[in-house]
Amino acid sequence: MNPHLALSLILIVLLSCKEQQAPQALAANAADTVKAVAVIDSTAPLVEDTAHPADPVERTEFFADSLHIGKRGLNKIELSLYSSADTSYAVIQFFSKQSNKWVLKNEYQYERRAAISCDPKLSDFNNDGLKDFTYISMEAARGANEVRRLFIYDKARDMLISMQNAEDYPNMQYNKELNCIDAFLVYGGCSTMFLRIKGDSLKPFARVELVDGLTVSTYDKQGKEKIIFQDSTEKAVYVRYKNYKPLKVY
Repeated sequence: MNPHLALSLILIVLLSCKEQQAPQALAANAADTVKAVAVIDSTAPLVEDTAHPADPVERTEFFADSLHIGKRGLNKIELSLYSSADTSYAVIQFFSKQSNKWVLKNEYQYERRAAISCDPKLSDFNNDGLKDFTYISMEAARGANEVRRLFIYDKARDMLISMQNAEDYPNMQYNKELNCIDAFLVYGGCSTMFLRIKGDSLKPFARVELVDGLTVSTYDKQGKEKIIFQDSTEKAVYVRYKNYKPLKVY
């Protein structure tokens, strides 16, 4: 055999063997890499933050009613207050009875900033003959301002609607004379706010304020305030009004 031909055949065989070994070597390296990553990941759960252990959360208050809320006997509300060392939140669930079973219609969860009881109450705030729901969500002005979240029962949709800005208006109640909601805000002086329900919000349409005298204002649909009466000689400090035109007190 030609010695040059023989040498060429030997080189081809050697190169072929090397090419076959290369993928195996790469696979082995890849396997080692995966194994190394797996080992690192597997140790992660063993690392615990012992300096900041999770505080246990417990249900500290519970309220349920299925006799008065919404359509009597066909609706049910449950409030659960959960608390830990540094947090507190309320969960409100509203149910409708369908085929003799309670079906969850909507649920709300809100942080709570009060050390006192939720004091849940059922009352008609929109004069439709059906009970709505409130609970104390915050403390303000050393208790002079009772801040509540308000949920209006929507009979058309058979749901509870959370009034998103209800916490801006403490001491809320239904105003029979004006068929609205009024609120009483206590600070250096006081204000009686007259409100209407618009969607999921409370919209002011009038205010009587006692600060350095008496001021009566109205609000247009865009929320722009207009002063309609002032009396700088008024000396009263804390008076709640049930009408602004004419002025009437409770």
